Formats: sequence, C-alpha cells, structure tokens
Amino acid sequence: MITRSRLLLISLLALAGVLTFLKIPVASSQGVTIAAMRVDGALPLDDVGAALWEEATTVSIPLSAQIVARPMFPDANVKAVDVRALYNNEQIAFLVEWEDETMDDTAVRVQDFADAVAIQFPLVEGQPFFCMGQQGGNVNIWHWKADWQAGLTARQDVDDVYPDMYVDGYTFANTEAGAAAPVSSYEDTNYIPAMAADNLFASAAYASPVEDLIAGSFGSLTSQSAEMQNVLGHGEFAEGKWRVIFARDLQSPAVEDVQFENNQVYQIAFAAWDGANEERNGQKSTSQWISLQFGEPVAASNASSAAAPGSSGSSGGQSSANALEGLPYIVVPMFLVFGAVVALAIGVWLFSKLPDSKK
Repeated sequence: MITRSRLLLISLLALAGVLTFLKIPVASSQGVTIAAMRVDGALPLDDVGAALWEEATTVSIPLSAQIVARPMFPDANVKAVDVRALYNNEQIAFLVEWEDETMDDTAVRVQDFADAVAIQFPLVEGQPFFCMGQQGGNVNIWHWKADWQAGLTARQDVDDVYPDMYVDGYTFANTEAGAAAPVSSYEDTNYIPAMAADNLFASAAYASPVEDLIAGSFGSLTSQSAEMQNVLGHGEFAEGKWRVIFARDLQSPAVEDVQFENNQVYQIAFAAWDGANEERNGQKSTSQWISLQFGEPVAASNASSAAAPGSSGSSGGQSSANALEGLPYIVVPMFLVFGAVVALAIGVWLFSKLPDSKK
C-alpha cells in the first residue's frame, strides 16, 4: 500500500535523481560559459585597451563572499567580474575587469592590503571544491596582486610609506646612518627573513605581478618554484575599474600546471580582493566553477577598428549573436528546475490525499 511517507520518499529520490542525471548545479552562475576566441596572430599581453579584447565575448561572473572557512568575511565588496578570453596556437590570455572605488597597490605596512584577483583551474577530473580545492583534488591558481604590479615599476619599501625617515643604521647592511637600506645593500641575505624563506616577492626572480600557486584545501596554498613561475600579467586602474590581463603558454613544463588543448572544455573559477575593505587571504569574494570553451579562429586584423574595452559599458562590443549564445544554457536548466518543482508540488498534493500509515 502506498502511504504518505512512502510517496514522500519516492518523490524526493526522484527529484534528486533528475537533478543528478541532468547535472543541474545549484549556483547563481549555472549555465555560464566563457568562450575563448581564437586569434590568428599575437595576443595583447600588456594592453588592456587592445582592439582584440573588444571582439571577444564578455561574460559577467557573479561573486559572493567566502563564508565557508574562518575567518569568514560576509561583507566582501567585489560582487562580479567581467571576463574575456583569447588564444592562439601558443598562448591563452584572459582580461578580467571589476569595479573598485580606490586603487590599493601598497601593502608595506601591516595595516594595509592590496587589491587582487585570481583565476583557478582544477588539476583533476570533475569539479573539486571551488574554494581552494580539496584533498585529492588540487587546483592551479594564478594570483595577480596590485602591489606586485606596482613593485615592477618601483620597488616598495618602508621609506616609500614613511619618506625622509632616519635610522641609525642596519646591523647587517653595508650602509651608514640615514634612510632605509635597500635589500641590495645587505652583506648577507640570510638576515633578510623573506629571502631566507624563498619568498618569491622578495627574491630577484620576481618578474611578474602574477604568482603561480597550487592548493588542495584551505591552508595548503603553495607557491610554485621560481623556475616554474610562467604566468604573465598586467593590470591597470582607471575610472574606478581594474583591468587585469593573465597570460600563459597553452602547454606548461610544470607538472602541477593546468594544460590547455584546442576544442576542449575546462572549468575555471575566480576570486577578488578589495584592499580598502581589508580583504586578504581567505577574506575575499569567490565564484562557482564556470565552463571555459575554446572557440573558432578570428583573424587579428578584423578587430583593428574596434573600440577599447569598457567604452560602451561592461559588456560593450557584444553582438546580438554573442548575447544569445549562452541563452539555451540558462533557459533550459530553468525550465527543468521549474518542471521538477511542479512535479514535487503534485507529489505533495497526492501525499495529502493518501491515508497515514499509522491509521
């Protein structure tokens, strides 16, 4: 005899089975796909205003505050990033844009924090946990930092924050009394803790504003060796918005790097930090996993007369075809979920009409 409890159990199992079979994610970014545009020519690796970026489809990725691991930060400021992707036979590049009221590119003092943005790729099949991966599910992270970007032009130190300061001298630096001693003046770098710990930012090998990292859960973030730091980057701040380029060869010699091939679909996630809001480390905004798909080739010369990114809004330059390109990935799951909810409602109604097993 079919009772209320049995029908309820059958309905819940059926709903779970449908959602699992159809692979419908419960996320605000479900169905979103970044279509990387193929280019026959060089990629704009350090030009955020290059015309080619305007030809690429812009995808807005929603972010939410990291509230999984402590210290949680429910008041994170960055709510979304706009992403475009280009690739050719050798490299892939991403342009990531987001709004920010202030440019925070100095983190010399302990109370200061820099703006930053990161891209994450899984190193295993499927989708590991979107926040830093999980045990047995490592992720490759490209982390751009505004202070690293500023440091490429002029190395920041304590005398940049406190100009005209005077000290009696540094015990292990070959300098007389006066201003702060640069790292190059130290006779023995063992007395510079950051260098002794192989901190990439303190080493002479630091040549990019992007750090290439590996993680397999919270607390496991590890920088790759200096020889394997192969992600290029360039960021610019203007008119209340950061525009940051990430670029790397499609194939990397590093074992713990994501490898790209044409005609493949990859998973990608994003995170962003607002330094003015004291965001750092796990206190950030993150996205769910997004699909990254390689597209068809487009000649570089075709984009020569396009306007700069952002000239007509955050999604400027998208054609109507591009705008409708991902519509089925959004509408179809919505109708499937709606149908599942209707089926569950019918099941509840039938449930109310059946006799109770206790009677």
